Amino acid sequence: MASAVRVCSMVMFSENISFLPYFYVIMRQVITFLLYFFLLVPAMAQDSTLYGKYRFVSGGDTLPYRMLLPAHYNPAKKYPLIVLLHGVGERGTNNTTQLRHGSRLFADSLTREKFPAFVLLPQCAPTDFWARIGFTSAASDSLKPITFRSEQPIGKSLALVSSLLDSLAASGKVDTKKIYVGGLSMGGMGTFEILWRKPGFFAAAFPICGGGDPAKVTLYANNFPIWVFHGDADHTVMVGYSRQMVNALKAASAQVKFTEYPGVAHNSWDKAFAEPELLPWLFKQSRH
Repeated sequence: MASAVRVCSMVMFSENISFLPYFYVIMRQVITFLLYFFLLVPAMAQDSTLYGKYRFVSGGDTLPYRMLLPAHYNPAKKYPLIVLLHGVGERGTNNTTQLRHGSRLFADSLTREKFPAFVLLPQCAPTDFWARIGFTSAASDSLKPITFRSEQPIGKSLALVSSLLDSLAASGKVDTKKIYVGGLSMGGMGTFEILWRKPGFFAAAFPICGGGDPAKVTLYANNFPIWVFHGDADHTVMVGYSRQMVNALKAASAQVKFTEYPGVAHNSWDKAFAEPELLPWLFKQSRH
């Protein structure tokens, strides 16, 4: 991920205490950039190399995706599969930006040793969305005017993901009782969408700062557990969308957990991926 660096010319100032705060701010920015460049960027690059680059082609359409193999991969064994759907800012065709959020958690060496699994990160097309959504001019219940258009056929990008999952499930390499799906923001919406599009396919789900059609939860509510995450200060995708889905799931007697982070804005995925119980909870789940 490219970072834009502003090069500032150095200006000589006479000694004046009023310039000191400005100087300290600039120095903090320089130090922050250097730490990012020399520590975080190499770590992210190292993590990204663990994810193989692939393209899935179906009916003339192409889905870029990255795949992490289980640690000490044994072709004779079957492994769980985790699908992680990215947000709107990671759409594209470069097969890289979808690694921005979440990939480091699963590429961590300790995580890979403890929870060996395939990890799939597909990339949504630049002009597409994982979920069928629309926007209206009116809002209700303190929600932004996002509507979930479940009457429409599945979108092209999510249809490709669905076909890829079918292919992987039929490969004999995946433990089909342990296929998990999660996503953030647009990917959280895509998570709720693919749950009702493929209701008997997954063993657990973890949508983060997303939303969905509450009328569809009865199609999957009793099939597997769901852990929902959202920040209550999210002004991009209002927390009300997750609350609405959780209420609908509870009404349908689903096994649903809801973690709402006080004061956290849209990037609640940082908190969710740092939850110490997320992966132990996830890998305990198995489809019956």
